[in-house]
Amino acid sequence: MSAADHVSASEQVGAPDVVAGPESARDVAADHAPARTSANTSGHESALGPVPGARPVRPRPGLPRLTEDPIGDPPSPASAWNIANALTVLRLLLVPVFVVALFAQGGHHLGMRVLAWAVFAVASVTDRIDGELARKRGLVTDFGKLADPIADKALIGAALIGLSVLGDLPWWVTVVMLAREVGVTLLRFWVLQHGVIAASRGGKLKTLLQAVATGLFVLLPVGDWLRPIAWVVMIAAIVVALATGADYVARAVRLRRDSLARAR
Repeated sequence: MSAADHVSASEQVGAPDVVAGPESARDVAADHAPARTSANTSGHESALGPVPGARPVRPRPGLPRLTEDPIGDPPSPASAWNIANALTVLRLLLVPVFVVALFAQGGHHLGMRVLAWAVFAVASVTDRIDGELARKRGLVTDFGKLADPIADKALIGAALIGLSVLGDLPWWVTVVMLAREVGVTLLRFWVLQHGVIAASRGGKLKTLLQAVATGLFVLLPVGDWLRPIAWVVMIAAIVVALATGADYVARAVRLRRDSLARAR
């Protein structure tokens, strides 16, 4: 039987005619490997064996997921005009409102500081809600993945810098916390092509402690009795921030190394 007859016969008996791209090669192999008699029609292999001189297609490994995080999710077909992104935009819009309230009437007016705290609290809550909505309702979009970390850093950055300008928080605290925030965010985007370094439990604890401590410092005009409580929570936030920052670096190095090893 000639090669043409062999191919024709395999088509008549229902041999799979699969076009395997880089993303689907692994799934195709799993589905058809046990009984496949003809290879894919990508041109690299035929029923008679490999095509001389053709370069083999190497399947691209999927991105490993360490924990759930929208930054590593593929964008959904959902419109960017959705409730999750609306909350993110709201958080961005609340940043200048918070700054105005924080510095109003000299920056130490009790009523305005309470208002600033209320704005900061609402904005912090939206940070928690928008991510959950995006995952549960399939509303992950490219806009959301870009805007969400920007809104987070803008809010906490405005609060820490504002408190330092007013003399309520030492500058070294602001520098340490912001350096950690920006560094981890850049690190996550740097290794995104290799995998996802998502927020760990320690990272989430840091976010909670940081928000509570910052809120307490905003409320300092209420009374001096808040100051020691605010410092205890802030020191805890700094310790957790530095520990989780080191963990992010270690995981990023390991993730990149493992990804490059699989690609060889």
